[in-house]
Amino acid sequence: MDAADAKETPPDIEDGRYLYCAVRVDGDGVPGDGDRLSLENGGIDGEPVTVLAVDDVGVVCHACDDIYDSGDIAQIKRWLVRHQTVVDSAGETFGTPVPFQFDTIVRTGDEGLREWLRTEYDTLERTLRELAGHWEYRIEVVETDPVDERHLLETDERLADLRDRIDDSSSGTAHLLEKQYEQRLGQLRATRRETVEADLRDRLDERAREVHALERSPSATLEDGATGSTKPAGIEDGETLCRFTVLAHEDDESAVGSVLDDVAENPGFAVTFTGPWPPYTFAPELGGTD
Repeated sequence: MDAADAKETPPDIEDGRYLYCAVRVDGDGVPGDGDRLSLENGGIDGEPVTVLAVDDVGVVCHACDDIYDSGDIAQIKRWLVRHQTVVDSAGETFGTPVPFQFDTIVRTGDEGLREWLRTEYDTLERTLRELAGHWEYRIEVVETDPVDERHLLETDERLADLRDRIDDSSSGTAHLLEKQYEQRLGQLRATRRETVEADLRDRLDERAREVHALERSPSATLEDGATGSTKPAGIEDGETLCRFTVLAHEDDESAVGSVLDDVAENPGFAVTFTGPWPPYTFAPELGGTD
């Protein structure tokens, strides 16, 4: 299986299968091997989407003869959105899917795909069984109104002492003390952020199956439209205190949300909670084949 867009030289593809996700196909009324999915506008570029299966594990796919590569970022984003739309639709039809990354292609037709599926069957069957009813949720806590310096002066003796010494010192000494003062301010704010993150992590651990911390200031990627989070309107200038992605059962979504409601009630905090998403972060790594 090729993550074809990662290759410097595009591979030759004559009878490829573009993969969206793996799904269970053993439910009543669920499409089976060789069935075409009923999707408005089809898959990427309107391609008809089908399911190829081995026993009770199927792969949602479409036939292709090239990778999806373009210098037009807007075009790539359209492809990404369509990829996500198909995965979402598969989730509605089959239950929690195991999603594949954009531009994942098997180059050897239906039989090649089935052979790959036989090789990866045990991993996919186990993962689908374990993920059943579970979805990915993204959380971001933003401080819209940073803690007031006056409050820190009132609650931290060391900071208050530095302030008094600065006021009573000569200009040269005061300059050195100002640096210590700013360092102490930074330490206090960092400790506050770490406390918020650790407390939230502990509470999420009680309600979610898995919790992963994310970078506070991630680089923008094309995939952000699928599994990232967007700050609520009006708080673009706020500082992100922490970000998490969690794997939780759909029955526990409200419980996770209630934890975030408690955080959002704190003055100066705003919380973004997105999902349910297909569990991209929690999908297994799979072996490759041509």
